[in-house]
Amino acid sequence: MTEVSPALPTRPAEAIDPATLLADLEAGRLRAAEPDEASPAGWRVRPEVKAAIIALFSDRTTRDWTVGPLWFSDRAAVPPRDFDGGGPWRIVPGGTSVRSGARLGDGVVIMPPSFVNVGAWVGDETMVDSHVLVGSCAQIGARVHLAAGVTIGGVLEPPGSRPVIVEDDAFIGAGSSLLEGVLVRSGAVIGAGVSLTGTSRLYDLTTASVLQGLVDEPLVVPAGAVVVPGSRAIAGAFARRHGLGLTTAVIVKQRDPGTAARVALEGALR
Repeated sequence: MTEVSPALPTRPAEAIDPATLLADLEAGRLRAAEPDEASPAGWRVRPEVKAAIIALFSDRTTRDWTVGPLWFSDRAAVPPRDFDGGGPWRIVPGGTSVRSGARLGDGVVIMPPSFVNVGAWVGDETMVDSHVLVGSCAQIGARVHLAAGVTIGGVLEPPGSRPVIVEDDAFIGAGSSLLEGVLVRSGAVIGAGVSLTGTSRLYDLTTASVLQGLVDEPLVVPAGAVVVPGSRAIAGAFARRHGLGLTTAVIVKQRDPGTAARVALEGALR
């Protein structure tokens, strides 16, 4: 099941205390989006939380920090997290930065260099491999593997828009990009090099159907789907003459024991 935080009442942005906002996000007391069976696609966006995060960036003051061997100069209101006190995770040395206001679950492993932005939620036992970006307010479930070079886009504005969401036990292959509010259901496998935006088309060979994302209803990748890069021909005489095609994403099957064995890398990496 998707990791669920305790139910929290919706509050207007002005009712969220900016002095405790980052700490509340890190502790999971606030969340930019959360599972909700009564909401569209099973997730409820918390626009008041996103609006409060956006308000932090109105402070243009910059400040310098030294965290371990690394030096930062950034917005004073959104500093890098200080891990001097430790925590139930493993952050491997080598250039990783996690901004304040990012929630890291128990057993999270972050390989260098990676960046986790403000408002992001990373669930328990998730692996964030090297050269990974977890964008602002992205919601990553438990036991997810974000392979090397993955980009999880940040979605801060407008506040009511859905952030990128990856549910529990999903595998996101190397060099993949998930952008503009894409929702990857639990157990899905996104193959290496797949790029999905909120308005992408996803061709499902298992059901002979086309899944189309919209601006107001971004693309949803079904649970357990195995998605790989594909192509489709471009119509028109010029395109046919030159053999042109467009890249697209294709669901080729449902996750099975063979697929699970190929993506089970956590044990060795941990």
